[in-house]
Amino acid sequence: MSSTADLIHILKQEMKAQGLTYADLARALNLAESSVKRFMSQREMPLSRVDAICRVLGLDFTDVAKRVIEQQPLLQEMTLQQEQAVVADKRLLLVAICVLSQWTADQITSEYRFTEAQVIAALAQLDRIGIIELRPLNRYRLRLAKTFRWRPHGPVMTYFREEALLDYFSGGFDATGEGLLLVHGSISRALAPAFQERLQRVAQDFAQQHLTDQKIKSEDREGYTLLLAMRRWEFAAFAAWRRT
Repeated sequence: MSSTADLIHILKQEMKAQGLTYADLARALNLAESSVKRFMSQREMPLSRVDAICRVLGLDFTDVAKRVIEQQPLLQEMTLQQEQAVVADKRLLLVAICVLSQWTADQITSEYRFTEAQVIAALAQLDRIGIIELRPLNRYRLRLAKTFRWRPHGPVMTYFREEALLDYFSGGFDATGEGLLLVHGSISRALAPAFQERLQRVAQDFAQQHLTDQKIKSEDREGYTLLLAMRRWEFAAFAAWRRT
């Protein structure tokens, strides 16, 4: 759907909410009702006409445009081009990860050796890429769904497999609040998706707790990374001993 078509959709919603008919709008615009019906059924409309309808409805064009953005479907996954742009600049990748955790610009500059200008530039780039909607005072709205994940074989996951995976697993996982479980078993193929859904809920619970705990003091919080995985797999060294 084009941006103009989205605007028309919002205007129709507002007309319905206010109880206005096409005849009412036609009288206010000094047009024939048939003309109003025709241009309201199209996917394109001059912005001058959109502005005129906004005045009739008592709406500010900026607010309508904001509603269009807010009703856009959230991304479940970035495009290949978006991920390539993010991973090409490691500073941008770090800011993107902070943004996924809903960090403020002040939190990023307080935790990392970035200047305010560098963080703002990174946020602006993430806005251009389409990951966030940058708002005044360096606030932003994520354009990613709660169930968002990096592309399984995309640039970001490839980078972490090559650069971060061994670093992550080099830890002992023996401190308070840490743990590493490795469970292998054969289960019904029909039940495997149910376990995947449970893992997804755990990830969402963790993400929600992170957002909730932003209200408490930073010294009372600790940074954790939750890694959940499930796949059909057998260690290659073991698989080599299988009978064909």
